[in-house]
Amino acid sequence: MKFVVNKEWLVEQLNNKNVRIVDCRFTLGNPTQGEQLYQESHIPGAFYFDLEKQLSAPVSEHGGRHPLPDMEQFKREIEKAGIDHSKIVLAYDGGEGQFASRFWWLLTYLGHDKVYVLNEGFKGWVEAEYPITVEVPKGEPASFEVRIREDMLASYEEVKEIVNQKKKSPVLLDSRDESRYLGELEPIDRVAGHIPGAINKCWVEGIKEGIFKNNDEQNKRFADLNKEDEIIVYCGSGVTATPNVIALKMAGFKHVKLYAGSYSDWVSYDENPVAKGKEA
Repeated sequence: MKFVVNKEWLVEQLNNKNVRIVDCRFTLGNPTQGEQLYQESHIPGAFYFDLEKQLSAPVSEHGGRHPLPDMEQFKREIEKAGIDHSKIVLAYDGGEGQFASRFWWLLTYLGHDKVYVLNEGFKGWVEAEYPITVEVPKGEPASFEVRIREDMLASYEEVKEIVNQKKKSPVLLDSRDESRYLGELEPIDRVAGHIPGAINKCWVEGIKEGIFKNNDEQNKRFADLNKEDEIIVYCGSGVTATPNVIALKMAGFKHVKLYAGSYSDWVSYDENPVAKGKEA
């Protein structure tokens, strides 16, 4: 099963009316920059989807820093971009991978079977001197039937039960940088550390120079995990966990869930314990 495509494939599909392209460029700390970059240039035919406006709901007391969007609202947004179940959907970002992966996760969660992430993103596209434009496409409204895949999402209650009962399965997988996982550094969330019992597999280790590592390489990353186990993936706010969801799928794991609220949701509850250092 494919999850990513290369720029060479996409450049041949630019005139394919059955393909929809989504630009997900975003800069954390500068939330208007992604759309500005899109207005300056983008892949022909691409519609812009903003992480905070379309791929997340407004922040509240709980739910994390990038809560999942209202699914009815997200349905309307993808319909405006002409996306239905017949379309092949290709998402790209600046080449980092996490913002396009967030879109991939959302659309897959809604039941779409043909959504992919563009390796190397816009950076690789420009470096190849492939066509770019400033023209914003006109949407051909579509009708999208939502078929929620409940087995892709882990609730806060599920995670809390795993922690309270000290379960070894499902496996909690922390996708953040090791220094944040260990509690040595925390630049964003109010408490440093990780969800008790979680193991650490930093998401950037699954991508090299903007390209997702192949299935065999992803398999080696997760060789210490049992493919029959359920894996619940989290990060800081549910964004950088999504490339790890893709990586696990590439490695052959079938029972993979996203804890969308992630660590920022976990620490929004004062009573929740936090662990530091490596797990025994």
